[in-house]
Amino acid sequence: MKKSKIAWVALVALAWACSPKPAEETEVIAEEVVIPDNSLSDEEKSEGWMLLFDGTNTDGWRAFNGDSMPPNWIIEEGALKGLGATGGEDFGGDIVFGPMEFEQFEMEFTWKISPGGNSGVFYHVVEGPKYKAPYYTGPEYQVIDQIGFAQPLEAWQSIGGDYAMYEPDYEGLVKPAGEWNTSKIIFSEKGASYWLNGKKTVEFIPYSEDWTARRNSGKWNEFPDYKIAKKGLIALQDHGDPVWFKNIKIRKL
Repeated sequence: MKKSKIAWVALVALAWACSPKPAEETEVIAEEVVIPDNSLSDEEKSEGWMLLFDGTNTDGWRAFNGDSMPPNWIIEEGALKGLGATGGEDFGGDIVFGPMEFEQFEMEFTWKISPGGNSGVFYHVVEGPKYKAPYYTGPEYQVIDQIGFAQPLEAWQSIGGDYAMYEPDYEGLVKPAGEWNTSKIIFSEKGASYWLNGKKTVEFIPYSEDWTARRNSGKWNEFPDYKIAKKGLIALQDHGDPVWFKNIKIRKL
């Protein structure tokens, strides 16, 4: 009987020692969840996101108007790197994610550019013998060294803009060449927007009166099929300068 009482007292003491501290004494430490490059969280998967590049291979990518991956793109330290091997020519080095077309979507990607470099990300791209490059048909999210580009840039040529359509607000967002940037494109007929390093740079209503006026303002007179397609391929541009992309992911809206 004495032993049982002693055991019971010991049990109560242990339970008290292990009980939670009062609220004012309890310290809660939130654990930061780090998602590795070129991967999706469980939440992103449930939301319908898909990767266009996993950091290890170029599956799904091929040359624009081609059937295989051109030699001017390689994988370097988990990034898809454009070598700039075309030397700045307008066509020949661009690549597309060939398996799927996208209409309304949300897309995110991480990128960096070489000093003085120029590149871009296209969508709604159409292929065919009369189109020599993605920009013949597809809108472009401008990727460029805003600080170190050799020539003065027009506002419509600037980083995070809808090239030659909508001028971006990039105030406070520009990083030096060689540093990683995060970008996002949201395209819906109800409203579209471009984002750079967490801030919206451009917004517009596709196919609106304003959009149509800009489309027909003269810049694209030599490209009658520019922005006509309402769905198409995703493309990355080789503009003759080294450029890197990773964390390329997209979901349909």
